[in-house]
Amino acid sequence: MNIAFDAKRFFLNQSGLGNYARTLISSLLKHYPDNHYTLFTTKKTENFFSEKIGKEKNISVAKPERFIDKKLNFHWRSYKITPLLAKNDITIYHGLSNELPLNISKFKGKKIVTIHDLIFLRYPKLYPFIDRKIYNKKFKSSCKSADTIIAISEQTKNDIMEFYSIPSEKIKVVYQSCDDIFYKEQTQNETEKTKAKYKLPEKYLLCVGTIEERKNLLTVVKALTIVKNISLVVVGKKKSYYKKVSEFISKNNLDKRILFLENVPNEDLPSIYHGAEIFIYPSLYEGFGIPIIEALTCKTPVITTKGLCFQEAGGQDSIYIDPTNYEQLAIEIQNLLSSPETQKRISENGFEYSKKFQPQVIASEIMKVYSED
Repeated sequence: MNIAFDAKRFFLNQSGLGNYARTLISSLLKHYPDNHYTLFTTKKTENFFSEKIGKEKNISVAKPERFIDKKLNFHWRSYKITPLLAKNDITIYHGLSNELPLNISKFKGKKIVTIHDLIFLRYPKLYPFIDRKIYNKKFKSSCKSADTIIAISEQTKNDIMEFYSIPSEKIKVVYQSCDDIFYKEQTQNETEKTKAKYKLPEKYLLCVGTIEERKNLLTVVKALTIVKNISLVVVGKKKSYYKKVSEFISKNNLDKRILFLENVPNEDLPSIYHGAEIFIYPSLYEGFGIPIIEALTCKTPVITTKGLCFQEAGGQDSIYIDPTNYEQLAIEIQNLLSSPETQKRISENGFEYSKKFQPQVIASEIMKVYSED
């Protein structure tokens, strides 16, 4: 098959949608090398992944060549990709990040879009008005135009059905995976080297994710006023919500117990997870929650939000809380820290559960979608 992707995020996003695109395409390249893959992008950045692509014979990159198309790259993505699909003998076009070209109906091959979440509709106050309007137009158009919609969780599938009135049979749930690097055996020496590199505390709780209101870091910070004798490491980009968190930290003299890290390379993350006592993810809403899977593969016990997609990602052995109740979170942290046996059971069972999200498993499920009539 000749399969093409909207790969803008593959090259230009360092987390989130970019990780989804890179992990999926890398898995397909590795496990289904007989296909040819074309990546459509407005710009090709030079990084580890683009270097790897240059060495592969069954993958190519298509980007704007004319000056006007480079300048008007939104127009190129929306209207110029579709005629190129026929020219390149593409049989399947997969929009990896909620979008399809606006004229994709002219494409005679199979049209697939992955929808990650509709948080902007579920929690509109978290998004500017104009962003909501643009997202809604793009997402709705893509769902209507696609032959098949891939939802990354049952929660996202339910949202698509509710907000866009899409029939259930048009939507396939295929979970996300995390990078192969998280499934590699981690030695204690590697963990210790990483801890030294970032000057990590001897014992710490861990949060990974953008520091924004929806991720709800303040609940974890508040729990530290009850839980003593352990530090918190936070890995993620700071947004305006950080100011609110920072003010609470200063007011409660928690500065010396909390370490913030930004721009951590992907290859260092497994060791940071491995070194943590507990991974905490009290997000208010997600399409799925990749950091939960990353923690499980690293055998780190997880405490996360009760209900929604979080239990799909965390399985039956993770611990679930009301994300607004910091006192409940503090109790669960203390219970885990005081019971090495429970920590071991949760981490081992969580690791077994995480195998259902291995890259080769997800790649196989995606190929089934591609092969269906």
